[in-house]
Order: sequence, then structure tokens, then C-alpha cells
Amino acid sequence: MRAKREYRDRDQPQVAVLDALADRGEEGMTVLELRSRVDADIDRLEGALADLKEDGLIEVKEDGDRTVILPQDHAVGTYDPGKERGLLDKLREWLP
Repeated sequence: MRAKREYRDRDQPQVAVLDALADRGEEGMTVLELRSRVDADIDRLEGALADLKEDGLIEVKEDGDRTVILPQDHAVGTYDPGKERGLLDKLREWLP
């Protein structure tokens, strides 16, 4: 799974975080795990996490002795960029 189309126009680190979290939706990821998957320095990653949390796209939970970050269900889905329909595809479907 990946971030839904409506969230793909965000800054690159935010989209990368959502994509990484979508792969591990139920168990979540720690900041260190995200750091290894997202190509951004720690300051940009921290900013991305703050923005995503403020917008209600992720949640932070305590899991025993570690803190994990989980995606909200409405933020991830089955986005496939190869199946993105362009304007011409939409016109072809609309026209008889």
C-alpha cells in the first residue's frame, strides 16, 4: 500500500513517511526505522512528522518501552501510479 493520491502532492519527506508507514500499518515504525527508510535528514523528517501529525494523518503511540508512529487509515490505500488515469483516458471513457 501507499499514501492515497490526495496526499501525494505534499512535500517529498511527508509522502515518503506515509509510504513507509503504509507498508507497516498495524505495527507502526519508530523514528529510527523511519530514518532508515526516508531519504531526508533528521530535521526534515522531524518537520514532516510534525506536519503529518498536525494534519491528522499519523498517530503516535507508546508500545511498551518504545514509541511507534502509525498511519491513520484514511491516509493510506492502494494507490498505483501506473494505473493513474490521465485526461485523455477520462475523455475516452466519457465520449461514446
